[in-house]
Order: sequence, then C-alpha cells, then structure tokens
Amino acid sequence: MIPLKNNGLLVVVIKYWLVIFVHVNLIFDYGESSYSSAISSTYHEQIRRLSLINASHLNHNRVPRQLSTFSITPSVLMASRVHHVIDYGADPTGTSDSTEALERAIHDAFQSPLDEGHLMKGVADLGGSEVHLDGGTYKISRPLLLPNSGGGNFMIHGGSICASNDFPTDRHLIELWPSSTTSPFEDITIKDIMLNANFRGGGISVVNSLRITIDNCYISHFTTNGILIQGGHETYIRNSFIGQHINIGGDHREKDFSGIGINIIGNDNSVTDVVIFSASVGIMVEGQANVFAGVHCYNKATMLGGTGIYVRLPGFTQTRIINCYFDFTGIVAEDPVQLHISNSFFLGNAFILIKSLNGVVSGVTIVDNMFSGDYTGVHIVQLDESKKEFHDVDQVVVDRNNVRGMVLKSTVARGTTWRNGTTWTVDFSKVLLFPNLIKNVQYTLHAGALFPNHVLRNVSRNRITVESDVPVSATLHVYVYQT
Repeated sequence: MIPLKNNGLLVVVIKYWLVIFVHVNLIFDYGESSYSSAISSTYHEQIRRLSLINASHLNHNRVPRQLSTFSITPSVLMASRVHHVIDYGADPTGTSDSTEALERAIHDAFQSPLDEGHLMKGVADLGGSEVHLDGGTYKISRPLLLPNSGGGNFMIHGGSICASNDFPTDRHLIELWPSSTTSPFEDITIKDIMLNANFRGGGISVVNSLRITIDNCYISHFTTNGILIQGGHETYIRNSFIGQHINIGGDHREKDFSGIGINIIGNDNSVTDVVIFSASVGIMVEGQANVFAGVHCYNKATMLGGTGIYVRLPGFTQTRIINCYFDFTGIVAEDPVQLHISNSFFLGNAFILIKSLNGVVSGVTIVDNMFSGDYTGVHIVQLDESKKEFHDVDQVVVDRNNVRGMVLKSTVARGTTWRNGTTWTVDFSKVLLFPNLIKNVQYTLHAGALFPNHVLRNVSRNRITVESDVPVSATLHVYVYQT
C-alpha cells in the first residue's frame, strides 16, 4: 500500500504519463490519418488540440485555461471579397496579355452587393470588395473598365499595369465611366499602383463619379493625361508621382514634353502632396472650388513653354493654391475671380501670370509667398493684356511676398521723399502691379515748424504728387493701394 503522504506525488506522476500517452497517441493518429481522406483533421488542428491539453494540465493554478476557438468553413472562404488577379490567370511577369483576367476579377468584385448600403441612392455597396494585383506587372491591350452599372466601396491596388503596343492612344489604362449620372461610381479607391501608359494615351480617367481616392500611384509615359477628372464630385489625389518621362530634372527632352499631368474639368476636387516631374502642363484646372496643397511642379519650364498650374476658368475661378513648390515653372490664371495663392515657393524665375480675356480680375489674393530668381529682372507677378486691358479690377491683394533675385510687384506700396519746395512726388510705377491704377492714397506732409496748406494733386501713372501753397522744407510719407 502506498502511504497517504505520497498520494500527491502519485497524482502528479499519473498526470505526467497521461500527457505523454496523449501526445504519442495524437502523433500516431496523425501518422495514420495523413494518408486518409481529405475530411480528416489537419496537422495544425492536432497541434492546437495538444496545446490545449498541455495548457490545461500544466497551468500553475491547476485551473484549465479556456481558449476561444473558431473555424473557417469553405462557404466563408468562397464569400471573400478579395479577388486576386493571379487566381484568374493574370501573368504577373508582364509577358503575356492579362486584360481578360483583370476584367474577370473586376467583374466578380462587382457581384453580390450588400442589400443594405450606405452610399448614394442607386449606387450598390460592394462591401469593401478588392481587386488585388498581387505585386505583379500586368500588360493590358484595352482600358480596364469598371462595370457601367456603377457601384461603390471598392478598391484596386497592389501592383503595376502597363499598356501594350496596341493599346488605344485616346484612352486611359483605368477608366471610371458610369453609363449614367443616376448610377455613378462612389467611394472607389485606386491605390499603390504603378501605371505605365507606354506613350499610348493616359493613366486614369474619372468621369461623373463621386468621392474617388487616388493614393500612392506612380503614373508615367502618358501622352494625353496622367489623370483626367471630368464632372462628378470630390476626387482626391494624394501622395502620388506623375511624369511623362522619368527624370529628376534637367532632362534634355524637356522642350518636347507634352500632355497634362492632372486635367481637372470639375468641381470640389483636391490634390495633395503630389509631384509632377514631366509634362507640358502640370495641372490644368477648368472647374470651381478645387484646392491644391503641397504640390511640387518641375515639369516643362516656363522659358520652354510649360506651365505648373494653369487655371482656365475665366470669371468664376474659386481656386486655392497653398504650400506648393513651383520649380522653374509657374502659374497662369485667365480672368481670375476668387483665386488664392499663398505660402508657396517659386524657384528659378517662376512667376504668376494673370491673363486678360475680358479684362476682369476680382477677389485675387497672392500673399506670403517666396520668389527666387537669377537677377535678370523677372517680375514675380505679371499681367498679360495682349487681348484686352484689365478694366474691372476689384479686391486684388498682392502683398507680403519676399523676393530674392526677382522684381517685387504689389498692389500695396509705401514711399517717402524730402525736398524744399512746393511739390513732392513719389513714383510707385516700378512696384505697383497694375500700370495706371491707384484707388486710395494716405499721405502725411511733415513740414516742421511751418503749417502750409497742401493738397493731393495727381495719382496718374502710379505717381503721387502733393503740392503746398508756400515753399517749405518737408518730408512726404505716402501709403497707396490699388483696390
């Protein structure tokens, strides 16, 4: 008989051998079942069960540990909304044409929308479905079209797409073009993709769509547009690189750059933290209420005929350009009404050109920018009145800009002159932006002990003349602004 005091030790020994027995038995069972039917337990499931038994017996508190478990059934796997293009036969090496495989993946991603969605009326909620490019490079011979029935809550991402040599020259690699405005695309994300148009058309077109995101894309070798936005509402482009030719500046082909980096023909869009390194025009704007922040343009230089941002919406602009970097290429605005440019850096004689079509400029603010040039006399803000002189000038403020190596232009100026006589003149023609326009003058004539009568005589040609009734030694202080 075993003494009672050793009962505890006996229990421990029994539990130890029980664990060894179960361990060996499970390994033996796995060895037999590994050659049995597919419905048998997997090796990983056996190990999981073994871990549970060990944990329940070896827990320091002698209390079996309760672990939550779950299983993935084949029906759940079949319901996955992530569609891998390789599973559809796409060639990730870019050797053979993958157009049909990518189209099938996109088609399947747009199937089985949710019954209860949270998008615009008529827009099917796809539940966050994805087309995953699996980190490959895919050659396509025609545009990748999202189903024209529309839809939303969808993303395509994670690889490279290249146009084949027979890709249409008037199309884009990825096109969002719904069949009607009543069933648009909404909440579509194009992310982490490199697009090579192979000098046959453009990169991405977004037509009549809502709340589209283009994020971390690299778009190159286009001849038309890197990105085209037409109609619709709120397309956001961010953290992307766009260039017709791959370079880091100083390209010997720069005079031949063509195309438009981003072409916006619509309202309420945003471009943030984007680099446009080669194109004839960095951003073309033909819509209202758009904003550009953190954009770096070093596409075709102004001296070669290029433009960084071209605002082409005469009479109703409503565009904000803030915290941008214009590298040897500047801004052109036609008859701007409500245009704001601030906190930006203009390098290499880059300047702002206000172009007259109908002679209107109103609500324009150009403040707190930095300009740097080569001391060749280039004005920081210039007027193009070759078609018509500006006759309707209202609420235009060009002020608080700092300049190095260029000529400061402003709508606000201060000046001082001293002389002994009856007339004092301060000439602001070199600093004021508009050639013959002063709408307000404030002046002080400091005449010492004498107190002469004096009057403002003339403001023409941006020259201020003050006259007194008697000769006096005096200093004239003048503050003027043009709007």
